[in-house]
Amino acid sequence: MSFEIHTADYSNAIHAKALIALLDSYSRDPMGGGRPLNDYVVCHLAERLSTFPTAFGVIAFHDGEPAGLVNCFEGFSTFACKPLANLHDVVVERKFRGKGLAFEMLQKVETLARERGCCKLTLEVLGSNEVAQRLYRKGGFGPYNLGEGNGNAELWQKRLA
Repeated sequence: MSFEIHTADYSNAIHAKALIALLDSYSRDPMGGGRPLNDYVVCHLAERLSTFPTAFGVIAFHDGEPAGLVNCFEGFSTFACKPLANLHDVVVERKFRGKGLAFEMLQKVETLARERGCCKLTLEVLGSNEVAQRLYRKGGFGPYNLGEGNGNAELWQKRLA
């Protein structure tokens, strides 16, 4: 099975429609929270991403059908004094899973990040999502750790109303 993987153009109507369809599918999945996207997100996400200066990503199609998506945001590593790329959403539509698409998209994101001068890629993965963890390890990712005895970093959050 072959896929067309493009740099996401959030202002492109086809990419915007695919973005919402793929992200809504992911949001409805238990690994994405189990609920559909709200109306505000559906109406405004593509436009907001198209004007957000650090947003970039890839979008994949199979025979014109949306198949996968990776949304990224450029950040900054103070220790390296260089940009970094955070992979925020990694989505593969259920019927396209197990075909190597996610790995291909990770490779494309890495290429884009290198072109931007990024020093590293970061992402978050649920501890129970062993399938995703295997993919990320295959792609060269591992838990964030500054050295022996320090333990792994944990992702914490504080929701703001």
